[in-house]
Amino acid sequence: MSKDIAREIERLREQIRRHEYLYYVLDQPEISDYEFDELMRRLRKLEAEHPEYVTPDSPTQRVGGKPREGFVKVAHSSPMLSLDNALNEGELRDFDRRVRELLGGKPYRYVAELKLDGLSMAARYENGLLVRAITRGDGLEGEDVTENARTIRSVPLRLRDGLPDIEVRGEVIMNRRAFERLNEERRAQGLPLYANPRNSAAGSLRVLDPSITAARQLDYYAYLLLRGGEPFIPSHWDSLAELERLGFKVNPNRRLCRNFEELLEFIGEWETRRESLPYEIDGIVVKVDSIEQQRRLGWTAKAPRWAIAFKYAPRQAETVVENIEVQVGRTGALTPVAHLRPVNVGGVTVSRATLHNEDEIERLGVQIGDVVAVERSGEVIPKVVRVVRPGENRRPFVMPKQCPVCGGEVVREPGEVASRCLNTNCPARLKESIRHFASRAVMDIDGLGEALIDQLVDRGLVKSIADLYRLKLDQLVGLERMAEKSASKLLANIEASRSRPLPRLLNGLGIPFVGERTATILAETFGSLDAIAQADIETLQKAEGVGPKVAHSVYTFFRQPRNRELIERLRAEGLQFELAARKRAGGPLEGKTFVLTGTLPTLTREEATRLIEAAGGKVTGSVSRKTDYVVAGEEAGSKLAKARELGIPVIGERELREMMAGG
Repeated sequence: MSKDIAREIERLREQIRRHEYLYYVLDQPEISDYEFDELMRRLRKLEAEHPEYVTPDSPTQRVGGKPREGFVKVAHSSPMLSLDNALNEGELRDFDRRVRELLGGKPYRYVAELKLDGLSMAARYENGLLVRAITRGDGLEGEDVTENARTIRSVPLRLRDGLPDIEVRGEVIMNRRAFERLNEERRAQGLPLYANPRNSAAGSLRVLDPSITAARQLDYYAYLLLRGGEPFIPSHWDSLAELERLGFKVNPNRRLCRNFEELLEFIGEWETRRESLPYEIDGIVVKVDSIEQQRRLGWTAKAPRWAIAFKYAPRQAETVVENIEVQVGRTGALTPVAHLRPVNVGGVTVSRATLHNEDEIERLGVQIGDVVAVERSGEVIPKVVRVVRPGENRRPFVMPKQCPVCGGEVVREPGEVASRCLNTNCPARLKESIRHFASRAVMDIDGLGEALIDQLVDRGLVKSIADLYRLKLDQLVGLERMAEKSASKLLANIEASRSRPLPRLLNGLGIPFVGERTATILAETFGSLDAIAQADIETLQKAEGVGPKVAHSVYTFFRQPRNRELIERLRAEGLQFELAARKRAGGPLEGKTFVLTGTLPTLTREEATRLIEAAGGKVTGSVSRKTDYVVAGEEAGSKLAKARELGIPVIGERELREMMAGG
């Protein structure tokens, strides 16, 4: 029986790995999201029932564990050097001349690749399994971000060919759509916006909680294959093909150039086409193809002599601010947007640019009527970078005190950068609120897509998220592209969402500063939505990680009459207002609370957490009298001292494994 279960688990893993590769690497999915989720649910169920079969390379282990306390520095196998830049054709010709002279006139070829605007990362594999991921850092050593890298779907956990130990270097990026969605969420929460996708990718890869990295939908493009810190395939062009064969995502927009003119042609082609890409590039990377010739050319102290980055010129133009209006986001945040006299910036006609918030307008000193410089240099959303000259009849922008859409009250709390409309049912907020509420990580209402939400709101069928639970079949069938079968399936999915647990419902309400993790903490601390709603600011701050800003936001939300009305309507629809009792696995660690500290011999903190929880135990972040055991490794810190002070048993990894085995 156990062999049959093990075979079924491995069969599911192979299926999921194949479909992940088709979707995230080749962009050629063969099954629907629903079918993929069913495979993943089946695997998770089997692994939960049989934790002894859980392995680090299982697709279920991409996301898991608790937030870490910091990053460990790791030395690179060989330096990850930066590249010298060529800012124009003349500088690029100088580079080509130096290559030609140093090679003594022997023939050579260039590989031209798009220069993705992201963060370099090295991924190490042993016997085909991902064992470590390291940021570039200072080029000599970087930070160990393995648990975060595991959440990136285009980073294989297991290679398609179990090669000896190899290292793959590549670029972690965030595409334009994910970047826009992230900034919209930050704007709604009153947080500073990321300036460009590169900043957001770097910030997302270095957060301490892997679940946050997973939610950011990062991507990884491989560009270098090493063994022992050195290339081992004679041609760089061929090594890119080998990376593809191993299952990595390699940018298809590359060219093997036989001469300098072909290189110029490739650079010119992508300067005009780069706006068509789903991600940002800021130039072209040029490398000598032959590894033997690369070695002959050598390196300077800072960069290789066999490679250079050709950088495209910044995209900037001058125009007039004709007006400044505000947009209202999902959580009611009001964002000033400059309406510009249309101007061509890098081949794209720009007529609007974000001004982020009142503080940014004050910093720029911009007023309506001013001539301004607008830039699109790595930023997906055009931005005003400076005032070129004041307009003759300029007039200042004033943030409205009433919402321009619904007339509701607008407030700006002390210490926040965003002004907000407090009306939950504001039409401008409603579509974004429904999209968030229905999303997979929240109430998971499959089939409730953007086009359908637009129709439901525009036709007045949904004026509040509570109205979703009153939709009828005949109302849906009359909508565009909504047949009876799909309408019935949607209604079934809406019905299923009534049983989603309290943390998801709390996240779905769109309370400023309350995301997935904070919603879970609040639900576990207070146990019910009513208890959270009735708590005062001081009481709310007793929840771990909830500070004055979050507490004030939660307190204010539940004291708005419209929000209280929404809560009562959701209560009447039978949604989950109580936190269900946790179901323990019934394992050998049932009812025991553990704290992890230091570095364990073979387990990461995330892996140890998953094993403890799979065996029925609980892992917390701080030592208290309720802690049963502290699991300590090398370089254990203050938690070990606290355990000894309180007389709490301290064990190591070996004792932990014995306990999990029933010892």
